[in-house]
Amino acid sequence: AEASKNETGGGEGVEVLKNEPYEKDGEKGQYTHKIYHLQSKVPSFVRMLAPSSALNIHEKAWNAYPYCRTGMYTNYHYNFLIKIETWHKPDMGHQENVHGLDAETWKKVDIVYIDIADRSQVEPKDYKPEEDPCKYKSAKTGRGPLGPDWKKELPNKKDCPHMCAYKLVTVKFKWWGLQNKVENFIQKQEKRLFTNFHRQLFCWIDKWIELNMDDIRRMEEETRRELDEMRVKDPVKGMVALED
Repeated sequence: AEASKNETGGGEGVEVLKNEPYEKDGEKGQYTHKIYHLQSKVPSFVRMLAPSSALNIHEKAWNAYPYCRTGMYTNYHYNFLIKIETWHKPDMGHQENVHGLDAETWKKVDIVYIDIADRSQVEPKDYKPEEDPCKYKSAKTGRGPLGPDWKKELPNKKDCPHMCAYKLVTVKFKWWGLQNKVENFIQKQEKRLFTNFHRQLFCWIDKWIELNMDDIRRMEEETRRELDEMRVKDPVKGMVALED
């Protein structure tokens, strides 16, 4: 909710079309369908080649914690797909091939480890002291700030739960002359988004730690209405263009 508001305004940002429970093949969770209006946020080389309709990205997500999957596509270019699959595990990221890929596919996977307390992984333009886990201390839980050895110390603290989100990101973009450049760009931006968001998630603990599911659903509906208003009226707050 907070991240979506920060990226919405002036005709751009996040539009929520559906947010509803689902049940299929024994899996139960929450289904969402959103549109990301990204006209000014894509690289200039894409804006020059693609029509404006191609800059509206549809996202469909099936959130059935601890497993979630998300697919992103555009109605204009049918050879474009971003797929994100996530397993949440109660560990510090030491498992391999959590998604059960075959040996040939696993060889092609580029493994990236995101440490939310490592400031060197944050781009200078994205850094905010109030979103730094090394500086933040939760008033409600007493958690934080995270020290340099937090990954070794945390698992031994019974009062401080922890998890790793194992994300498998698949990007396909078939456009002659641009395929590798765009696919590499998207993978880089996904890492940036994951890094920033999970740092924020830790530093926003006091905003969400006491919420129940009824609170969450009410907040989602309020956010949907706010986003619709902001997208039409307000200039974008804190929007950072994704430059090539």
